[in-house]
Amino acid sequence: MIHLPGGKIVDHLDSPEATTAWLIERDLVDGKEQLLSYCQSKLCGLRSDLQNIFLMQATNQNIDQQVVDRINKALTVAPHISLLHYSADAGFYRAAEHPVTLLVEHAMSVIAEDAVTLLASEEAELLIQCEAEPCQRFMLRTHGRRQWCSTRCGDRVRAARAYARKRENALNSST
Repeated sequence: MIHLPGGKIVDHLDSPEATTAWLIERDLVDGKEQLLSYCQSKLCGLRSDLQNIFLMQATNQNIDQQVVDRINKALTVAPHISLLHYSADAGFYRAAEHPVTLLVEHAMSVIAEDAVTLLASEEAELLIQCEAEPCQRFMLRTHGRRQWCSTRCGDRVRAARAYARKRENALNSST
């Protein structure tokens, strides 16, 4: 979910079709099946939990054990190891095949694994939230002064500051 200026929100997980497309783009599902709204809702729940735990880490808040438990459940609910298969045409190959109801659990376990790997590493101390309003993205502060997740966010903040200075100067000169 991306918050844009003017209150506009872009959510790539806003429908089962959009969620399926998002997962296909990231090679987390193969595209043969279409996710259900129940699956979309579960993935959005994981996204919310990951945002919450990243925020807790980035702002040194107390960690909510219920959030940790839900992330751990996402890690363990479906295997993210590809299974061994055989066909006469292709020979042996590995693939993660799950019924449609498990597609999202498989994707969630992979996503949760990436997040947990970050949170349990030394890099977790570098996790910060973008300081541009209304952005809600997180990033790793890899060098000293980085405050924004993208040039776009930085430009938006600098433009807002310039506008505020210009407005303040106009108000001061009229008095």
